[in-house]
Amino acid sequence: MANIKKNRLKDEVAFRRFLPLVSITLLGVFLLMFLLRINSNFATPSSDDFSQVLTNRSHARHMLSLPKQTEFSLQLEKRNQMPPRNLDLYPSLDKDHITIVLYVHNRPQYLKVAVDSLSRVVGINETLLIVSHDGYFEEMNKVVEGIRFCQVKQIFAPYSPHVFPNSFPGVSPTDCKEKDDATKKHCKGTPDQYGNHRSPKIVSLKHHWWWMMNTVWDGLKETKDHSGHILFIEEDHYIYPNAYRNLQILTELKPQKCPHCYAANLAPCDVNARGEGWDSLIAERMGNVGYTFNRTVWRKIHRKTTEFCFFDDYNWDITMWATVYPSFGNPVFTLRGPRTSAVHFGKCGLHQGQGEAKACIDNGMVNFQVEEIDTVANIHSDWEVRVFEHQPGYKAGFKGWGGWGDKRDHQLCLTFAQMYHS
Repeated sequence: MANIKKNRLKDEVAFRRFLPLVSITLLGVFLLMFLLRINSNFATPSSDDFSQVLTNRSHARHMLSLPKQTEFSLQLEKRNQMPPRNLDLYPSLDKDHITIVLYVHNRPQYLKVAVDSLSRVVGINETLLIVSHDGYFEEMNKVVEGIRFCQVKQIFAPYSPHVFPNSFPGVSPTDCKEKDDATKKHCKGTPDQYGNHRSPKIVSLKHHWWWMMNTVWDGLKETKDHSGHILFIEEDHYIYPNAYRNLQILTELKPQKCPHCYAANLAPCDVNARGEGWDSLIAERMGNVGYTFNRTVWRKIHRKTTEFCFFDDYNWDITMWATVYPSFGNPVFTLRGPRTSAVHFGKCGLHQGQGEAKACIDNGMVNFQVEEIDTVANIHSDWEVRVFEHQPGYKAGFKGWGGWGDKRDHQLCLTFAQMYHS
């Protein structure tokens, strides 16, 4: 019996001596796996190893219930992994650059005007321009591929309804249309609050914006660790030459001048306004023309995914104004200058303005004037801030314009928010 106890004791002592070695070995293995995972996140897939990337994403899609991708959708996703162009012309970015994201649909005449205005922006060569496409349209692609004034990266929404002509999120043969009764017609779909079934062309607006936001902030290797601000503009925004320099000043002044401001804006929230011309800064409700915010604000928005995805309105901006911002618990102000640095010039909404005859740019012309004062930074650091406390617009309690009632759209929206967090 004594020998048995002795042997057990020896075994226990040997095990205790061996235990640290095992622990260190396991720790080393886990550390190696972690480092390999980080390196893989920063590596740009080549054509040889992209199949493995797609395999991993296929598993993620299955886990997240993303739609089964078409061959074209997979091709677009592959293009999203490509590095920015013009690296030979602009090999590095300015240390404190503000990334610019231009999100576009299918209005090439508009895009040409927007790109031409960007080419004249002072400091544009210091930053990265990301162009987010709602699907793929060759004429839009050609305009972007012609950009030579800065680093430019294109991303294409691989789950855009425009990429799925015969299945969700595009048009499915079994989908209900307009005010169809699903029970009587034996069709698929959930109507909105007004009894209307989904229109892929319309819901793509909100899907694209939400996919783009999640991808830019959390999915792209070029921006997922970007600690500064990101500027968001659209294809029907004309950007003044002083916009970038003014924005740099605003984002620097915001913490001191308006610590309760969530963002900085290039233009008034009233798209028809051109500013007051005062010698002061303006704090007002957040506008949808040239808005700029940082990762802290994005995290607050992302935490309101449920509010965003279930609000019955196909407009991303109205959804933000009517349900997301009010859920923050305090007014959401943005800081801007007293004179606009960006203008919304589109006369047509949605995806109109696609050809010479259909372009809706004030009867074919950009009908506003850029003066000398708009070519250089015109915001002063010693200005005080005027706060517009009560402004008209969509607020909490507004029930939405509809167009966003289908449960499949809700689920896809929720899934976009989890793509890079699973």
